[in-house]
Formats: sequence, structure tokens, C-alpha cells
Amino acid sequence: MIVDATNRRTCLAMRALCWSAAATLCIGASARLDAQGPARAAASFTLEQLLSYPFTGELAAAPRGSRIAWTVNLRGVRNIWTADGPGYEPRQITSYTADDGQELTNMSVSSGGQFVVYVRGGDHDANWDAEGNLQPDPNHSPAQPALQIFAAPTAGGAAPRLLAEGDAPVISPRGDRVAFTKNHQIWIVPLDGSSPAKRMFFDRGESGSPVWSPSGDRLAFVSRRGDHSFIGIFSADSTPTRYLAPSTSHDDAPVWSPDGTRIAFIRLPGSGGAPESLLGLHPLPWSIWVADAATGSGHRVWQSPATLLGSFPTTAGEANLSWGAGDRLVFLADLDGWPHLYSIAERGASNATPLLLTPGQFMVEHVTTSPDHQWIVYNANTGTTAGDVDRRHLFRVPVDRAAPVALTPGDGLEWSPVVTGDGRSVAFISASSSRPPLPAVMPLVGEGSSTAPRVLALSLIPADFPAAALVVPKPVTFRAADGTVVHGQLFEQAGGAARKPGIIFVHGGPPRQMLLGWHYMDYYSNGYAVNQYLATHGYVVLSVNYRLGIGYGHDFHHPAHAGPWGASEYQDVQAGAAYLQRAGDVDARRIGIWGGSYGGFLTALALARNSNVFKAGVDLHGVHNWIADYGGLANEQLQYEKGDITRALDVAWKSSPVASISTWKSPVLLIQGDDDRNVHFHETVDLARRLAKAGVPFEELVLPDEIHGFLRHASWLAADSATVAFFDQQFGAHRAP
Repeated sequence: MIVDATNRRTCLAMRALCWSAAATLCIGASARLDAQGPARAAASFTLEQLLSYPFTGELAAAPRGSRIAWTVNLRGVRNIWTADGPGYEPRQITSYTADDGQELTNMSVSSGGQFVVYVRGGDHDANWDAEGNLQPDPNHSPAQPALQIFAAPTAGGAAPRLLAEGDAPVISPRGDRVAFTKNHQIWIVPLDGSSPAKRMFFDRGESGSPVWSPSGDRLAFVSRRGDHSFIGIFSADSTPTRYLAPSTSHDDAPVWSPDGTRIAFIRLPGSGGAPESLLGLHPLPWSIWVADAATGSGHRVWQSPATLLGSFPTTAGEANLSWGAGDRLVFLADLDGWPHLYSIAERGASNATPLLLTPGQFMVEHVTTSPDHQWIVYNANTGTTAGDVDRRHLFRVPVDRAAPVALTPGDGLEWSPVVTGDGRSVAFISASSSRPPLPAVMPLVGEGSSTAPRVLALSLIPADFPAAALVVPKPVTFRAADGTVVHGQLFEQAGGAARKPGIIFVHGGPPRQMLLGWHYMDYYSNGYAVNQYLATHGYVVLSVNYRLGIGYGHDFHHPAHAGPWGASEYQDVQAGAAYLQRAGDVDARRIGIWGGSYGGFLTALALARNSNVFKAGVDLHGVHNWIADYGGLANEQLQYEKGDITRALDVAWKSSPVASISTWKSPVLLIQGDDDRNVHFHETVDLARRLAKAGVPFEELVLPDEIHGFLRHASWLAADSATVAFFDQQFGAHRAP
């Protein structure tokens, strides 16, 4: 149902769109826009055709041999595929058929490659703990879905076996048992399902992050106890749990040494101490420790400097701690202003300087270690092709010297590498500006040399997918008012109207980076698809990678006075709009903005503060009132030590879109699922009431039982179609601003 605060708008049904009372969008058979839209001579494909792309999410390799497995989401139907070297012919091993919103995650392959273990259900991107809440039910099923662990035989011919209800399964190296988490404890179940699951051991804390020893006879885990946490080792029912170098710190990320005698882990300060200013940036120092698995005694290997650059990393995988050959520890840190890989000797001097393995002005992201621990394979946003700062390519580097070698140069995108168990090949996910993410594999020959990648499962791309009609986004830069250089991707199709409407897209996160092609996160692949559709149907789209995002260095990722403490990143959005206003083929009177989550916050802020520039917007599940989110933190600090709470709350309020309702004039479409576990649905409810009182025109699409990153393909189709229709209604040639 479409709701308009002023009662003066007509239903978007005139755009061949309608919503039922349950807010399910119906697309007319002619989903094209009518002849009065902004550029009717543009591409003829439908949005539904474009959104039919297959998305490869997770990729895993068997610990031995050449078998790999991956997940595919095709129009909301999720399945698992596998392939073996050297031919790597794909075959599907699950047979789910419904767009039911049940995710397939936490996938791994057994040591012998006979089974793929995975989790079905849940909301693994939520800020809330999936174990402590009801599982999402976007399909409105009368039976509440459960979070379940399955084992699928890779040979095919048999249905996946349900092992237990739970999450985060880890297969023993022996290939006989699976450890997993349930109700904040660690459980165990035979891989063949021959007996029911049982709790593995009792721990007073909330137990998680299970890691098997190389021989499969012991299990390391994290025992979280509120203001501190321990690393524990479980050996047998008759042996007490051993805690490693226990302290008042938060210990995390245990990693076994290859010989199983030691465990490396990350140590962060325990919670507590005098409150620091909420309006400033503060270092978060951390250290790497190693403990003896037999005695529990430990020693510090490395301590970060107490500086902003020495703070615990917040990019993918965080510290990415691993053991390298020669008892070297490899980790990621921002010590030189960029997220880079370093290594250090486990038995070296406590004040030794770690060796920088990946020098340069770029970001190391997804990281994996070779089976022999001799080298690291990673993806980074660098290369020899113009615009590589907004792409991803694969590299490999030895663990003991700074000698990185490029594996996948060019204008494509490659990420999430895994090295096969035999060490002969690297599998990864590959995409381009026109081809959606699919698995790929390439052999590794000698040190650093390789042959061309082979993309797998191309047959999954539908025959009517409009790859040839898509534009190639262009990298652009522009400066914000304070001089910050901002990167973006410009989507534009030549021809059409002399002056087209302009659209600003702002991603969520905010630690994200939009790319010059399909994205490695399904949420942003959807955003990329919508931007492509708008660009090929009469709009000029600029995707703005504003500060707070990743890919442009530590300082860009951690700016001063951002978010609730000043919204300094909004300058970058304004600079993007100014860029479009200066473009000769953009109608400066018809500029809109859209985005989801944090992008929804920036969309609402733009409409509230600058309706003179942004004439319409689409706000998907955005944050609108920072006070509501940060009130709990404020109340804790108010108890005894006030600090700068009063000033901080004032800044947080002024950084909120609802603080500028009096200047909000432009129409907006609000979209959110009411089971959102990242941004409370009340953010949209509250904003709607404020807009109604202020007489601001708005429309809304509410998706019952949907979560933050919509789980059903039908929900994305509804939201995306509504977004396109709304902008066409606002900016069509027959509607002068």
C-alpha cells in the first residue's frame, strides 16, 4: 500500500506497479517505463531481466586434493555447487527450488572432500546475535524456520543430511566430527549423523569461535565473559579445560601452530576504565600472543604502537592472524596508513619490528594461507590498469619477504581466494563490469607464475541477461569543501536526452567501497544492478565513495567528526551533487539521491538539509536519529563520569536527519522490512510521523517479516522496481521540477 502524508499523490499504479496490502510488488508484463519517461529510446531490457543474475557468495576448498565448493543465489533460490581439478566441471549437489529467504552460509568441505557442511537459515549479517533471537521468516511460513546444519555428499545422488540445529560448524581434520555453536555453547555431532548432537563441554562464559587442532584431537575456543574473554582448550571429558595466559583482556582469534603445540591469538584491552571523549578519535592498541597448548603459559610476540595507525584493524578479517612457515606469524595492520600484511618471528625479540610484506598505497582485503604455510594469497585494490583503486585483483607473497606477485591483472575484479588442498590451484570469485560474480580457478606454477583464470558455471547466467547493454562505469574524483579527495563511479549511456536527470548513490556500511563492476557483497551487487538500470534508462548516476569507507587509506576510513559526531562525510555527498551539477549533460534541477542503511541515513540527511539540491530520494532502512541509537552508551557514562556527554549528544542530534525536518521539502520513498535486525524499524516509523506532521510528501513500501538485507528475491525486485518507478515519477520529462 502506498501512503502519502499529504493525500495529494496518486498511486504508483500509473507506472504499471501496484502493492497488495501485504506490500508485495506486482510488476506488469510490460515493466518498461512509458513513453513520457526521461529517455524512452534507451535500453529495452526489464529490471527483472537484470536482477536475474547469479550471485556467488561463499567459496571453500577441501583441505586435501583439488575439490572446491561454492554457493549460488539465482533469483532467490540458493544452492551449493562443487568441482574437482584438473577439469573443474561444475555440478550442483543441493536441489533447493524456492525463493524462501533461507540463506546458505558457513560452508566448508571435509578433509577427504566427501561432504560439504553448511548452515541453512538465519540472518548472518545482523548486528543482533542470531543464536539468541527467532530466525527470520520473510516467506511468512506458518512454521518458524530454524537455524540448521546440513552435510551434503559431493558425489550427489543423496539428499543433504540434517546434522543438528546450530551455527558456525567446523569439521574435524579427521573428517569424523563437526563442532558447532548452539545457545552460546559448543556442541559436537558425528559427520555421518549416526548419533544426535550433544554439548561438547561446559564453559561458564559464552563459548564460540571453535578451532580444531591440526590432528583433530583438541579444540580451541573463545570464552566471552562480558568485560573480558579467554582462549580455552578442550581435550577430553576427563580433562579440565585449559585457559591460555588468562588476564583482564579480551582474547580472540585463536590459531593453532602447524605442529599443534602452540596457539597464537589476539589480545585487546578489557572493557572499562575512565570514559574517553566521544567526539575525538582514540587509539585502540592490541597485541599478538602465543601460548603453549600443553601448559597454558604464554608470551607476547608483538605490541602495536599506541597511535591511531596502530589501532586494531577494522577491514575484512580484522587482524587476519595466521601461522607461516619457519614459525613466522602473519597479520594485517594499518601501521603505514594502509591495511597491509606483516610477518614477525614467533621467538624473536619482544620489541622486534614486523616485516612489511605488501608495501604500497592500497588495501589488502581477503586473505588465505597456502597449505604448506609458505605464502599468502590475497586480494587488493591495486594493479597496473587505470582505476584499479576501485577494483580487486589477486596477489601472492612469501611469508618471509616483501616480494608480492600479481596473479590477475586487467580490468576485471577478483576476490575471496582459496588455495586448493593440493596447493596446485587458487580458486576465487570473479566478475567484471558486465558479468556478475562467478567462481573461477587458475593453476599456480612455480613461484609467482600462473596461467589465465578459467571462469566456471557461465551457464548459470540466463540467456536474456542484458550483459551487452550495460555501461562501463568510469572512475572519477572530486573534492569536498574541506579539500578531501573523493572517489566515485560514473554510470552514463551516450545519447538520449540533451540533459538527463542525475542520481547520487550512497552505499551503506559505512566501511564499504563501491567498485567498477559487480560487487562481492550481494547487497551491493543489487545496488550496482539498479545503478546500471537507471543509467541505461535515461539517468546519469554517480556512486559516491564517501569518507568512512574503505579502500583509500586509514585516515579516509577513520575521519574526524564523522557519523553522529558531526557527519563530516556529508561534505562528500554534497561534492558529488556539485559534480553532477557541473556536468554538461545533467539537468541540475533534477538531481535525486538513494541508498540503504548508512546510505539511507545520508539520503535522509541530504533531503533534510538540501532539498534545494536533492529534489527526490529513496531511503532504504536508514538511521534518522543518532540519539536513539547512542542513548544507552550515554546513560552508562552519565552514571558517575559525565565527560563530554552533553556536548556529544547535542552534536549527535544536530547530525541527525530528524533535526532538519523544518527544511525538508523534497519527496521521499521510504522502504524497510519490519524484522530489520540492523536498523530498528522504528527509525522509519518515527520519520514517517515527523514527515506527515511537517507536510512533506512521502511514500512507503513496508515488507513484513523481511530483514535488513532482504532475504527474498521478490523483496529486492519489489524495492528496486519501486525505486526506479519513484524516480521516473519525479523526474519524467512531463514533470517539470
